[in-house]
Amino acid sequence: MESPTLGSITTGDGVRIAYRFDGEQGLPVLLLSNSIGTDLHMWDGQVAALTEHFRLLRYDARGHGASDVPSGPYSLDRLGRDVVELLDALGLQRVHVLGLSLGGVVAQWLGIHVPERVDRLVLSNTAAYLGPPQQWDRPIAELLAAPDMQATTENFLHNWFPAHMLRGDDEVVEGFRRTLLATRREGVAGSWAAVRDYDLRRTAALIPNPTLVIAGEHDTVTSAAHGKEIASIVPGARLAVLPTVHMANVERPAEFLDAVLTFLTGGPVPGPSTPGPRAAG
Repeated sequence: MESPTLGSITTGDGVRIAYRFDGEQGLPVLLLSNSIGTDLHMWDGQVAALTEHFRLLRYDARGHGASDVPSGPYSLDRLGRDVVELLDALGLQRVHVLGLSLGGVVAQWLGIHVPERVDRLVLSNTAAYLGPPQQWDRPIAELLAAPDMQATTENFLHNWFPAHMLRGDDEVVEGFRRTLLATRREGVAGSWAAVRDYDLRRTAALIPNPTLVIAGEHDTVTSAAHGKEIASIVPGARLAVLPTVHMANVERPAEFLDAVLTFLTGGPVPGPSTPGPRAAG
């Protein structure tokens, strides 16, 4: 595999967005989009397998990692335009897109607004809507008033991983903890505002791209019911439910990669494709 390429672009509103390429030039490009509270390293465990088939383009969303942290609320439109400007700056006309959590929301936005830039779309552990909007105002205010990210970090980890991974000193979980503690509160709060204000339940029906939805059976952030809803809205979308909480790529990497690679390379999706209703967590 070629050495990684690191770089950054500056968006139209003056925000620096950091990115990284891994894999051989000439392979199809797969863009990976992250959850709130993470950086591009949330995909480290999948890089080796994915670069056998794709050149990976990872990036830190505004407010996270090595990218700038503008203050104030972010919008989904702005987060989506950040990706379009990144693709433009890198001369990439069309890519596969895999997004998890907020990254899956951004991926939906791309399929709705710039479908010509997307080949195949994977929407993992995400939702078309996470309302009502007013439920987000108090967490945003409390986070911005908090002295640090300690309490928010523990809440995130509790919602992301099963109990057995949170006991002891799991090396992977500790990596996510360090990233969360280093993340600026303004970046998380700004991203929560984007979650508060978005609703794709009608417009997701405009996505024309081949789409795989991955849901976690035990996910309490974006439930299996949320995944089933997206799959019912996006024309022709396939649905795979994995026995995971929120970070499906970390908790069940083999099953996650099997579903993603099978879909992106054109085969049928393994596992349950038409699950029954699940209770929202």
